Amino acid sequence: MYYIKLIMKNTIFKLTEHVYYFSLLVLLILYLFPGSLIGYLFYGNLGQQPNLISNPIGTSINHLIFFSYITILAMTVRLRVKNILTNYRFILFISCVLEISHLIIPNRAFEFYDLIANFTGVVIILLLNSFIKWQKYL
Repeated sequence: MYYIKLIMKNTIFKLTEHVYYFSLLVLLILYLFPGSLIGYLFYGNLGQQPNLISNPIGTSINHLIFFSYITILAMTVRLRVKNILTNYRFILFISCVLEISHLIIPNRAFEFYDLIANFTGVVIILLLNSFIKWQKYL
């Protein structure tokens, strides 16, 4: 029975690892494509960004959600696989580089609020993780 649990645990971890690396690939494609692929899929318009949640900051919420998601995956994978791609500093770096790349990619625009949302998504998860670890010691 122990071996079955161990195999299941390893299988779930491997699946999480694959989802993380696939999500990184999706992030690169979405950021580096000259136009909005998601806008094209939803509205048939490469120039329109979808707004996943109605809010006062507009489409920057999409950035916050995705970078929170990818940071959770990175931290989970990092429990067993410690490399540069699973480090939160890498996520912060790539969020900055990809947003700045919009200055030179056609049909894309650098948005300071998007960059702030990227960083905020990562920092929220880091703070939440620190809080959970702190709670364990109380």
